Amino acid sequence: MKVLVSDAFSPEGLEQLRKNVEVDYQPEIKPDELVEKIKQFNALVVRSRTKVTADVIEAGENLKVIGRAGVGVDNIDVDKATEKGIIVVNAPHGNTISAAEHAIALLTSLARNIADANRSVKQGEWKRSEYTGVELNQKTFGVVGIGRIGSEVARRARAMGMKIITHDPYISAEQAQKMGVEMVPFEDLLKQADFITLHVPMSTSTYHLIGEKEIAMMKPGVRIVNCARGGLIDEDALCKGLQEGKVAGAALDVFEQEPPGSCNLLEFDNVICTPHLGALTREAQTNVALQVSEQVINALQEKQVVSAVNVPALHPETSTAVGPYLPLLKIIGSFYFQVYGGSVDEIELTYSGDIASLPFSPMTTSCLVGFLQHIVGDSVNWVNAPYIAKSRGIAVREIATTEVKNYSNMVTMSVRSGSEEHVISATRINSDMRIVRVDDYRTEIVPSRYMLLITCKDQPRIVGKVGTLLGEDNINIASMQLGRKKAGGTAAMALQTDEEIPLETLKKVRDLDVIKTANFVVLPKSLFAKNQ
Repeated sequence: MKVLVSDAFSPEGLEQLRKNVEVDYQPEIKPDELVEKIKQFNALVVRSRTKVTADVIEAGENLKVIGRAGVGVDNIDVDKATEKGIIVVNAPHGNTISAAEHAIALLTSLARNIADANRSVKQGEWKRSEYTGVELNQKTFGVVGIGRIGSEVARRARAMGMKIITHDPYISAEQAQKMGVEMVPFEDLLKQADFITLHVPMSTSTYHLIGEKEIAMMKPGVRIVNCARGGLIDEDALCKGLQEGKVAGAALDVFEQEPPGSCNLLEFDNVICTPHLGALTREAQTNVALQVSEQVINALQEKQVVSAVNVPALHPETSTAVGPYLPLLKIIGSFYFQVYGGSVDEIELTYSGDIASLPFSPMTTSCLVGFLQHIVGDSVNWVNAPYIAKSRGIAVREIATTEVKNYSNMVTMSVRSGSEEHVISATRINSDMRIVRVDDYRTEIVPSRYMLLITCKDQPRIVGKVGTLLGEDNINIASMQLGRKKAGGTAAMALQTDEEIPLETLKKVRDLDVIKTANFVVLPKSLFAKNQ
């Protein structure tokens, strides 16, 4: 077996690989050279420099696994890899401590004006009073996202005497209490916190999570730390907050565009900037290299892998009979979250008809992966999805029954949060998938890459209004299904579109007086790959 390592890699990781496989180490290989040479290799190991595009994957005729020495897989076309049957593995835990420590380093530097004071002294100045700082002790620290890294940041900040409040809609109040933090609504966190740190993945729901509106809610003199993803903060809004004095300072390890080039934030003396160093410690680089090397070796030797981001359909437990249902389960998990979101206490999956005789585990896990990927990002996979659900206080139940009406097989996902409950049912008819129930609406929704789900008044001309609005914004409707509870009541409408609907267009739909809810759902294209 031959492995190409195309980015800088720790000696420990290389040594582990070389004990098991033939390694070609080319950390400076150019994109065109990569496409030309990749067909010789069975595995490709990268960090963030190498872009593993569809062209690279298509050229990798013998590729079995792609390994990313780090958490994010933004530089890998995971959909294409899945379509080609290539496992993608990462190292989701190796840099947790390094990232948390870097956030704390930026926090303390921001509080004590370390960067400016250092620059001043080196310029021959001694302006002590000008760099008077603030104590962290007894200050309120708002941690947005209390997952792996956020919880480690909170633990360290608590040791410095800070009062920790957090917002994470996917962690129960009970789980937060066990962590020693206070769970609060997002707006309350913005209003109460003296310092705010972000630790959430990038998604359509978290893009520009901090914007002009959010900054306006914050305390005067608030300080903001971001070691997660640059797009979480609207940089123009942050510039305005700094100019007006509402924001006393910011410490940023990430930017919307990297390198940031002529980003206006670089002009502020009270903004500390580092070049995406969160995971760049010797220990973290060694840890992620060893972790990803182990997983690549396991994949090549057809052993179990524990950090795959796309492996459900490839797991040995997935028999020929179960395989066709995995995309369907992942679809309803993802569909549910994008329509309803919010915290969850219990997920109950009822397998009815023919499907009731099949192994539940891979199907349930596939559903959890579809659901949890919107909360924790790419780090969730078929191995860790049940653990992540349990750690977040989500109870998962499975029920089997041979009884089913109208269909030979059906799976029903019932999700409970407090006193609220939502239900989605789906079936597979030969090679076709259908969502046949959304709460009380009987439907025949054909899952597709892009879907707009609307609930509205059941009255004439609504279809025309929505269609006209989408047409004016050059959004082409591929197909549409309708369902209703009773004539003249409330109706549900599902539209499949050829392209993604911009947020501005979605807002226009929601602003129509006949619309009750409108949610845009985006599903991975790998779920609709030929012969999937």
